[in-house]
Amino acid sequence: MIYPLVREMAAPGARVRVPVAVACRVLEFSEQAYYRWLTSPQSAREAEEEQLIGVLRELHEEDPEGGYRVLADDLHDLGYDISERRVWRLCKVAGIQSAITKRKRRYQRAGEPVGDDLVERDFTADALDEKWLTDITEHWTGEGKLYLCAIKDVCSNRIVGYAIDKRMKASLAVRALGNALQQRGYPAGVIVHSDRGSQFRSRKFQQALKRHQLKGSMGRVGACGDNAAMESFFSLLQKNVLDRQSWRTRQELRLAIVAWIEGKYHRKRRQRRLGKLTRVEFEAIMMDVVALAA
Repeated sequence: MIYPLVREMAAPGARVRVPVAVACRVLEFSEQAYYRWLTSPQSAREAEEEQLIGVLRELHEEDPEGGYRVLADDLHDLGYDISERRVWRLCKVAGIQSAITKRKRRYQRAGEPVGDDLVERDFTADALDEKWLTDITEHWTGEGKLYLCAIKDVCSNRIVGYAIDKRMKASLAVRALGNALQQRGYPAGVIVHSDRGSQFRSRKFQQALKRHQLKGSMGRVGACGDNAAMESFFSLLQKNVLDRQSWRTRQELRLAIVAWIEGKYHRKRRQRRLGKLTRVEFEAIMMDVVALAA
């Protein structure tokens, strides 16, 4: 809270007195707001809870399915020393609740798209980093679910970026996108196609697309074919890794997923559409062609 500082600087006995008007102009808030606070100043406890509610809203936006216990865990991870009971009370005051506290309708309306469908089931591309497809899959372990967000290049079918976590939050999709950008040298103008999941409609993911000059694209409601090429990768992953055995820990499954993607899917599995080349071999040839053309 900055208002007490303004009051202290404007006090008659201050060593260097700063008029209220000047302080408000420099700190970029109105004099009316300051005088309104002055007539009814906020206690330290109220200021702290207002700040906590702001943090809770940000965490809830990132993971709308999480309840107050999940939010309490997230606050602890951020270094806050706060009880679950207090988090519950603040959530109740702020109207923050899990998106799945109420029984779901059999047919639930999908979220509104935040972008047009720029792919329209055309899962072909003439060059690398022209179109990327992304989606999230999950699998149970003895410790609970593990989530994988993967991004696939349409031209080479290579997984250009992925992120794995125990929570399906917006940050999972943002991390996968960041990994893809880092691996590919931050190309601009790439179409990034997804479904209408809350992670891809989130403010954080949309801001990441805009920040890196990428073009967001979203499929239609209830049309799984709009992202069929990405679903085909998850089907392979399920047959070759996820359903091969029971997984005791998340770490065990995490290592198996990474080993299969990097060791087999990219470097050993040949694809007829790529001229019976592996994804890595195909991309090496494509890069040589681009270098020669330049």
